[in-house]
This record gives sequence, C-alpha cells and structure tokens, in this order.
Amino acid sequence: MAIVDVRILVEGASDVEVISRALQSLALGSEYNITISSIIPTTNLEIAKSAVAGADLLIIATDADRVGRDLAEKFFSELEGLVGRIERMKIPLGHDLEHVDVELVKKELKSALIRAGLKSLQVLPEYMSLRTELLDIKGKCDAVLQEKENLEKQVQELQERYQSLYDDYYKLKNENENLNALLRKKAEKVYPIGEVWSEMFDIPAPDERYMATAVDKLGLQGRIIVGQGYVYAESRELIEELFRTVYLSLSLLEEYKPEPEPKPKPEPEHEAKEVNAEEAEAEKPKEA
Repeated sequence: MAIVDVRILVEGASDVEVISRALQSLALGSEYNITISSIIPTTNLEIAKSAVAGADLLIIATDADRVGRDLAEKFFSELEGLVGRIERMKIPLGHDLEHVDVELVKKELKSALIRAGLKSLQVLPEYMSLRTELLDIKGKCDAVLQEKENLEKQVQELQERYQSLYDDYYKLKNENENLNALLRKKAEKVYPIGEVWSEMFDIPAPDERYMATAVDKLGLQGRIIVGQGYVYAESRELIEELFRTVYLSLSLLEEYKPEPEPKPKPEPEHEAKEVNAEEAEAEKPKEA
C-alpha cells in the first residue's frame, strides 16, 4: 500500500514544536500508513505554495482566533488544487511550550486525519465510477489507436501500390507516346506501290513479289518492307532506287529472254510404214 504524504502548515516556529510533541505519541505510519513529511512554519503564500505542492494531504494548523481563521481561509482558497486534499486544524488558544496540552493537540490532529479519511470515503464511489469510466475510455482509446495503426498501415500499402501503378502507367504512357510517334513517322513513309510506280514509269506496276525478291537480294530487309500493295522505307529516295532496280531487271529479263527451241516436225505416215515393213522383213529368220 502506498504511503500517504501529509504536510502540516503552521504560523510560526513555536507551532512546529507543539505539533512535533503531539506527533511523538502517534504511530501514524503503522496505524494509518501516513508519514508527516514536513511541518512548514510560514504566513507567506508563495513560500507555502512551493512547500506544499504535490502533497497527498495538507493540514492547515492555525490558531483558533480571528487572525488564524483568516490565514487558514486564505491558504485554503489559494492552495486548493496544488495538493490532493486540504484539511483545517485548530491549535488551542493560549498555548505555549511549557503548558501545552499535548493530548488536545493530538486529538485535533487525529480528528483532522479522520475527517480527511471520511471525506475520501465519501468520494470513493465517485472515484470508482470515474476509474471504471477511465478504464473503459482507455480501452476504447487503445482500440482506436490500434485501428489507427492498422489504417496507417493500409494507407502506406495503398500509397506504395499507387506509386507502383503510377510508375507503370507513366512507363506505358511514355511507351505509347513513343509508339504513336513511331507510327506517325512510319505512316509518313508508307506509299502505295502502284501510285509511286506510275509516277516513275509508263507501264503497269509488276507483282509486288518481284519487289520483295529484290529487297531480299539487295539486303534491304528492315529498311524496306513490301506487302499488301504498299511499300515502307526510310525515305522516298530508297523506294525509287528499288523500283528503278526492279524496272531495269525486268527490262533486261525481257530483252535477253532466249528464243524457244522449235519443236521437231512429225514424219509422214507412209514413210514410217515403209520403215516398219523393212524392219519386219529384216527380223524374219533366214531359210537353210
């Protein structure tokens, strides 16, 4: 059990001696679990504030006359809130160190302690109710803090996921822009075969397979693409160079094409029959 810190505020040094004699025969530590940590002789409010701050119980022990009552009331109103509880104790009038009634002082002191204890008991139910409410609020606060921690973790995960998705989006956006730029660039360099051929030559365009073959033979793969009636190249000049090559090749092929060999004329039928008769006569066996 915690020790109750009690401090006693008196008017002067003589009162310190009176209170000390009364305390000598009181076993406050064993009976009440109380310790008198200090007896402060002062009428100065600022000194009193500094000396009593933090005490569990403050006993203001002043004389029973008007001056003592006024000082006690002043201390009571000014020191409230600096200590756990304040109790008033009256020191009998006309006391001095030689004729002090220690038993009377002891009785007053015990009465002050008992009143403080009874007042504490009166507020105990309220204290327990407040303590229960505090524990309930603390439990709710802990739950809210845990939920806050979970939400912060989820927010962090969502931020990381968002950043990852944003990075992917930004990367795809750049790739898409580059691809669109490349497609626009390619679109500017795609030409219909027939249109370009007719602009260059007065004869119909040959089958595009000749042009594809020329691309392979000339090692222009990747630089020129032919298909579906269109031709793509890095430049129009490269297309025109390919077409001139194809045109020249087809022209040479047509010019130096060898004449077909004439088919042998069939022999007359009667001559064939005579030859066959002679052959048959030669094949007959001779007579002996």
